[in-house]
Amino acid sequence: MSLSLAAVLLLVLAAEFVNGLTDAPNAIATVVSTRVLSPSKAVFMAAVMNILGVLVTGTAVAFTVGKGIVEPEAIGLHTVAAAMIAIVVWATVAWWFGLPTSETHALVAGLAGAGLAAAGPAVLLWEGWRKVLIGLGLSTVVGFLFGFVAMSAIYRLFRRASPTFIKGAFGRLQILSAAFMAFSHGSNDGQKFIGVFALALLLAGLLPEFYVPIWVILLCGVVMGLGTAFGGWRIIRTMGVKLTHLEPVNGFAAESSASAAILLASSLGIPLSTTQAISTAIMGVGATRRFSAVRWGVTQEIVLAWLLTFPACGVLGFVFAWIMRYVL
Repeated sequence: MSLSLAAVLLLVLAAEFVNGLTDAPNAIATVVSTRVLSPSKAVFMAAVMNILGVLVTGTAVAFTVGKGIVEPEAIGLHTVAAAMIAIVVWATVAWWFGLPTSETHALVAGLAGAGLAAAGPAVLLWEGWRKVLIGLGLSTVVGFLFGFVAMSAIYRLFRRASPTFIKGAFGRLQILSAAFMAFSHGSNDGQKFIGVFALALLLAGLLPEFYVPIWVILLCGVVMGLGTAFGGWRIIRTMGVKLTHLEPVNGFAAESSASAAILLASSLGIPLSTTQAISTAIMGVGATRRFSAVRWGVTQEIVLAWLLTFPACGVLGFVFAWIMRYVL
């Protein structure tokens, strides 16, 4: 292994770590905020279920990210390094302010910007970008609708049940929905940096063709779990406390809805934003009480972070790749 490859792989793991800081906590935000699970238990469960999500559901999303966003033959290791630096810088700033960023958007924008600096517009692959755009719709519109419909159905089915029964029953069920959410996160978001890690190995000539070794899956899964354990509480507080008031029944509906949307995308190899999926699902659940139940000021901050991620990471990826191209 060359020094340059080792440096790039460390940067990929650094990006996976900040993914654990800013994105993976979304999977357990509601189960922690409703006090169904302690943060330590929720983080452990999320780490295990994320890894299982990748192992069980295949690597279709990893292939889309690793081979479908930019042409692998047209870029080099410095391109991947530039994209990872862009992600780390942007995600760390967002984490400091407690904003849940989309590492999906950060990753594809960073790769695109770095690829443009390395090889021009021809490096971009439409098929992969088409899937990214489909994922954008699934994570926003479908997440909100699934959350709204699921919560409305629960209200109708259990309208005669006592509050004590609702809280007890859905407190237990939310443990399952949180595990389901973490599993679905692994099936989609957990694959993305795994795909980049494998891409770096391919570019360095250590893989004869693009595939994802098991040790890469396990390594990236552990690093993401460490990121969540280290600093995930900032995002958990934003998603589970500030966005709207959540009870266990609300958390169950939001997690189940977001998980369904994510697994649908994963089965089609579509990389979508799990941050957007759970955020919009929580908004949909909150809107069933009344639209004012959602703290739309917090929502505006989250949406602003989403909107800025694409141009910010694209520009940062381009600048870092340009610097590396001419300096190194």
